[in-house]
Order: sequence, then C-alpha cells, then structure tokens
Amino acid sequence: MSFYLVQFLTGLASASSLFLVASGLSIIFGVTRVVNFAHGSFYMLGAFIAYSLVTTLPSGPLGFWGGVIVSALIVGVVGVVMEVTILRRIYQSPELFQLVATFGVVLLVKDVALFIWGPEDKLGPRAPGFDGAVDIFGTKLPEYDLVMIVLGFVVLGALWLLFHRTRWGALVRAATEDREMLGALGINQVMLFTAVFFLGSVLAGLGGALQLPRSSVSHHMDLAIIATVFVVVVVGGMGSILGAFLAAVIISELNAFGILVFPKITLVLMFLVMVAVLVIRPWGLLGKPESEAGGEQYDDETLGRLPGRLTRWLLAGVFVLLLALPAIVQPFYLVLMTEVFIFALFAASLHFIMGNGGMVSFGHAAYFGLGAYGAAVFLIYGSTPMELAVFLAPAVAGLGALIFGWFCVRLSGVYMAMLSLAFAQIVWSIIFQSSEITGGEDGMVGVWPAGWASGRMTFYYLTLIISTGGVLALWRMLFSPFGYSVRAGRDSPLRVESIGINFRGQKWLAFVIAGVFAGLAGGLYAFSKGIVDPTTVDIPRSIDALMMVLIGGVQTLIGPLVGALTFVVLEDRLATFEFWRAIFGIIIIAICVAMPKGIVGSTGALFARLTGRERAP
Repeated sequence: MSFYLVQFLTGLASASSLFLVASGLSIIFGVTRVVNFAHGSFYMLGAFIAYSLVTTLPSGPLGFWGGVIVSALIVGVVGVVMEVTILRRIYQSPELFQLVATFGVVLLVKDVALFIWGPEDKLGPRAPGFDGAVDIFGTKLPEYDLVMIVLGFVVLGALWLLFHRTRWGALVRAATEDREMLGALGINQVMLFTAVFFLGSVLAGLGGALQLPRSSVSHHMDLAIIATVFVVVVVGGMGSILGAFLAAVIISELNAFGILVFPKITLVLMFLVMVAVLVIRPWGLLGKPESEAGGEQYDDETLGRLPGRLTRWLLAGVFVLLLALPAIVQPFYLVLMTEVFIFALFAASLHFIMGNGGMVSFGHAAYFGLGAYGAAVFLIYGSTPMELAVFLAPAVAGLGALIFGWFCVRLSGVYMAMLSLAFAQIVWSIIFQSSEITGGEDGMVGVWPAGWASGRMTFYYLTLIISTGGVLALWRMLFSPFGYSVRAGRDSPLRVESIGINFRGQKWLAFVIAGVFAGLAGGLYAFSKGIVDPTTVDIPRSIDALMMVLIGGVQTLIGPLVGALTFVVLEDRLATFEFWRAIFGIIIIAICVAMPKGIVGSTGALFARLTGRERAP
C-alpha cells in the first residue's frame, strides 16, 4: 500500500513541474493565440542558467533558491526579447506563421546553449535542506518531491489570485475572451502581450530551474518536454490555468501508474488520453469552444484562380530544365534534387488541406511515415517488388488518414492540429515500441530500389516523374468542383451546409487524399534512403512540412514547392557548419519577419506593387 502512495506522490511531484511549464504556454496562447514552440527551449534555458548560477553562487539555501529565481527572471527577459523583436512584427500574419518563427528560435537557442554550456549533460546539486528522503510506511520518498508538490499548489494559488484579484489579471482574462473589444476600450494590447510573454516565459524557466535536483540538464530537454506540454494544455483547455493543473495531474499520474500496468504502451498513453478528451470534449476539460472568428483567415486572391499562361510556360520551362539537369550538374546534386522532389510532394499534400481546406495538421508526418514503413514492410516481409511497394505505400497511408481523419475533421483550428499531432505520436510510439517488426529505434534497413532503378540518374527521373504527377493531380483536384466545395466550406461552412453539401464528408475526403499523396512521398523517401527509422514520423518531420508550406507561401500554388526547395537546400548547405542550427534558425526568422506571406506570396505582392497591378483596397 505504501508503494502505491509513494508512486502517487511521485506522480504529483511530476505534475507540479509539468504544470509550471504548461501554465506558461496556456497563458501565452490564451491571450496572444501564439502556439509558442520555443516554450520548451525556455524550459531548457531555465535549467542551464540555473545550473550556472547555482554552481557559481555560494552554496546554501540563498544561493540555490536565489539562482532558481534569477534564472526564471532571465528566461522571462529572453521571452520578452523574442516577443518584441520577432512576434510583434508578425502578429497580423496567419497564426501558424508565428509557430514557424518560434521554431526558428528553437534552433537558435539550441546552438546558443551548445556554445555556452558544451555538449555534455550537466548534473546540478541537490536542494539544500531537502536532499534526504522521508519514510512513508517503510517506503522512501525524496524530500524534494514534497517541495515540488507544495510549490505546484503555491503557484496555482498565486496565478489564481493574480488573474482574479488584480486589474491586470482581469485585462488578461478579457483578452482571452475578446481581444478586439479590449482594443476598442483603449487598452494597450502591445504592452499586455509583452507582459504575458514575460510571465509565461518566467514560468517555463522556473519549471526548468526546479528540475535541477531531479534530473540532469541536457540539450534534449526542449523537444522532450514540448510534446507533453502541448498535451497538458490541450487536454486541460487552451488558456485555462486550472485546466492545465488538472491535466498535468491526470497525465503525470497516468505515467506514474501506467508504467506498472501498461509498460508496453507508456509512450502512447498520454496521447490516447488526448484523443479521448478531444473527441468527447473538443475544447478540453475546462476550456471554452473557439469562436468562429478565431480560426485561420486566408487570402484567397491567388489560390482562387488557375495559374496564368505565363506561369504555366514558366513551370514547363522549369520541368524541361530539371529533365536536362543530369547532363549539367555533378551526380551529387541529383541526390539532393531527388530529396527536393519528394519533399515538394509531401509539402504539396499538406498544402492541399491547409491552403485549400483551412485544415492545419501538426501530425502530417504520420502519413509520410506510414507510407515509408508500409513500403519497407511490403518489400522486406512480403518480398514485394519495388514497383508495387511504392504504390502500396500510399494505400497504407490512406488507410491511416481514413481512420484518423474521421476524428480530426470534427474539430477545427488549433484543436484539430493538436489531435492530428496526437495521432502522429501514436503512430510514432507504435513504430518505436514494435521493434520486432519495425526495428524500433534502429529502423528497417535494406529498403533499396529494384536493380533497373538503382542508378542515381534513373531514380532521379523516376522521382521527378512521380512527384510531378502527384503535384499536378493535387492541383487538378484543387480546381475541380470538389476542390471548390472544400474551399467554400473553409470560408463559410454554414452556407455550404445550407445548400446541401456534406461539408464534413468533403473535408474527410480531402484529408484522405492528402494522406495518400504524403504516403506516396514517404514510399519514395524509403527507397531513396535505403532505411526508414522513427525520425520519419516524429514531430520535427511534421514541423518540416509546415515550414515548407508557410515559408513558401500558403496562399499560393507554387509556395510549397519553393518552400521545399529552400528548406532542403538550406539544410543541406548549412549542415557543414558547426552551429548550423543557429544560422538556419536566423534565416527562418528573417523570412518570417521580412516576408509575412512567404517567399512566393511576398515576392508576388512586391512585383504587383512595382508594376502597379496591386488591387485597390
């Protein structure tokens, strides 16, 4: 009995730590609507800064707790710098553009941490006065865990008082309800946003700093915590502090006891909970439904019409150039361009539902990975020829999209994005833990193309033709009656349903089509690399697709293709530098700030302005 009590208290201590970080993200999203992907980086930064301060300041309670508090405040200042210099310039862009910018910050912070603290993990000291263990009916519990439990309740109470007993808190709550009305009343929203970012970042930094006595500080803390924090915030309800606390307790206790009861599915358990909550209560346990005006708004000026004659001739010229490329460049560049073609198809498949249907997926890598693993399984276990395995891959991905899409299309906005992320993580977890079939962390090797297609040039042409055909098929569907009805539903779902169109069915079909073409890209990817591993389906892969679409321009047809080319080439060229992530991150941030419509969208707008073809407002 004492063992279960200690296990419960351990879960409660973990919940307190998780709540600190999640509450900061929830506050930031509730007010600014920014899905701050850098929140995990602030958590990691808090831990590293606390390590430096605590190990430098005189030992003792003052040095330890002083170091923890100062590190949290420093992280708060870093959050303010990010908000003022980056996000404040792109608040008017599509909401997900801000996610891409914050992902650039993730890359930048990771290399800054690597430069300052080195690649080794850091082991901090124990908290003075709380470095022992208490005996609970014969079972030991670290004293620091009891401190964490108390701190969790103290912070929850302090936040409740701040938001319900101060004028500033009332303004923040008002901002979560109706930002436009707040602005109409003359409230300085700019300063309010900055203050909220400071508070949210301080909480993230505090969460990281308090981890110092519990675990080592590493460079993997950012991405390791961010998925769990997203789950907690979504399950609790975006913007709800009490919901974040409740969800943190549920998730942490499930992890504490799940490892005893369901050791084989521990990685997937919290995502199953998120799926269950979002299906039953789409706005989370204590959240509120999104307003109609809260969704993504898209400029349909370019996407709404077929490419003009000049654009078609230009695209034909590019295709002819690509056909002649093997005779012009060194063979190495054929490998690079093969990867560009694959990711261009992958990005175009996401753009099909995102730009046309307004459906944002944070887990599009699920279908890319299902296609890759599907091809590998058919080839290795079924001795299926490559020619057939490539075209069975999209069938596997389409089946996954058929099942997951049925749930996803019932939601909208960020909740749909988070549900798609949950399904992607479930796929990742199953692949990771099914080592007897998928090879687990090592992946599946020996996925090579057939003999006739194994040459670089042949596989280059094969990929070029299949990817081009896939992109053209997606474009054709965009301008079919089906594509127009999906777009109409994106802009006015009530009107579409009022004229008898099954809007949800149209969205579901579009979701499946996008999954099929993402799976086709995944199948090609498996044969281009010769190996598939869990990174094919993890969160960074989904973020890659989002970045390609948004950097290129979500309002344009060519945007995803240009985004894929830019992303793959930059990543390849910068990989030779020691701190390539920082350079890559700065470039991404610069594109987000300087080109709020993406490369193609902003270039087109500039061209229209210079030639006097810009429409009058």
